[in-house]
Amino acid sequence: MSMKIAIGSDHGGYELKNKIVEFLKEENYVIQDLGTHSKESCDYPMIGFEVAKVVSQSKADRGILICKTGVGMAIIANKLHGIRAAACYDADIAKSSREHNDCNIIVLAADYTDFREAKEILKVWLTTEHAGERHARRVKQIKEIESKLKER
Repeated sequence: MSMKIAIGSDHGGYELKNKIVEFLKEENYVIQDLGTHSKESCDYPMIGFEVAKVVSQSKADRGILICKTGVGMAIIANKLHGIRAAACYDADIAKSSREHNDCNIIVLAADYTDFREAKEILKVWLTTEHAGERHARRVKQIKEIESKLKER
């Protein structure tokens, strides 16, 4: 069964998103493109929220968000229960985000990442498994803190 990936971007990441969607389809991933669908200026929070919601509800295995810097989308995605989103600027950070933090959403910075780099980052991120052991203990602590905050 192919991995299901929800993807979204603001206008600043629109062109990179479209190239990534085509690349991932060629790699046999199942893609749910949640926008934006034009270069017209738009606000990123709702798009980031929609991708994070799909991942949070287990309707997608992982998510990809793209904005100009990666910061705004990471902020909104991490507001949702069960989301561990990381802005990744190279393949080493992407690998670590999966191995150590079991991140389920990657955020790319369109102004700092060209398509060639994005492909390499995504290849690593999509194929790296969580390392477990001491890292699993730490992710469990994150989940426990998150649950306590949700109860408030």
